[in-house]
Amino acid sequence: MKEASIGVFDSGFGGLTVMNAVTSLLPHENISYFADTIHLPYGNKSPEAILEYSSQSIEFLAKQGIKLLVIACHTSCVTALPFLQKQFPFPIIGIGTAGIKDLVSQKKTDHLAFLGTQTTVTSGVYQKMIKEKLPSSKVTAIACPLFVPLVEMGYVNHPILTQNAIQEHLRPLKEESVDAVLLACTHYPLLKDPIQKELGSQVLIIDPSMSCALEVKKILSEKDLINSSLRSPQYQFYVSDNPERFQTTCKLFFPSPITSVICTRTPSFL
Repeated sequence: MKEASIGVFDSGFGGLTVMNAVTSLLPHENISYFADTIHLPYGNKSPEAILEYSSQSIEFLAKQGIKLLVIACHTSCVTALPFLQKQFPFPIIGIGTAGIKDLVSQKKTDHLAFLGTQTTVTSGVYQKMIKEKLPSSKVTAIACPLFVPLVEMGYVNHPILTQNAIQEHLRPLKEESVDAVLLACTHYPLLKDPIQKELGSQVLIIDPSMSCALEVKKILSEKDLINSSLRSPQYQFYVSDNPERFQTTCKLFFPSPITSVICTRTPSFL
């Protein structure tokens, strides 16, 4: 089992930012990545649909023989994480849990905020998690529907489109002081620099990818499942639709070349 893969699941491309953090911290681990691109994006789907798609995706990765799974999709985490953790026999780590831990552990927590999809924001899950830890903190949640398409089109630093979208979405945070902001979508770290510029250097911007990777390492160590092999790791990439687009877009998120993407057009993903 030590040489079994770590599974990483996302609705699309953004989870590659998490995979990148895992590979930098655990360079000998094999990884199987699944992107449910036929149903992308999850942020505008119903909770029932998200639960169904997430379950199907993880079932596929389970058949690949994984030893641990990372759900790198905040929308899936707020909708289905507790159910999924009970449904499968291997440990499942949610990117959102790592992010909230980072957010509430800051020195200044009078006003905390997070940016996410509409589903993540309206679910109220992250707001509740923050308030349970810090009842007196003010929490602002902002849905940023323009960020994902901007990133996937490669406009991470466009002087007009990106700047206007960031200014529009972050206006509520500019009107009063905020201590820290969690990027609660795995696409958003690619916009970290312009977000930081808009809010100012005094605001801490949190990308939870590395904290998630640290949690992966902690659990594998506790279960004596760290891969001790010195062989080059094997990375497998699977999608439910359009492997060509994945291979093109993934260059924005993952620095290493991806030479093969396998499409799994099985009935469950139609």
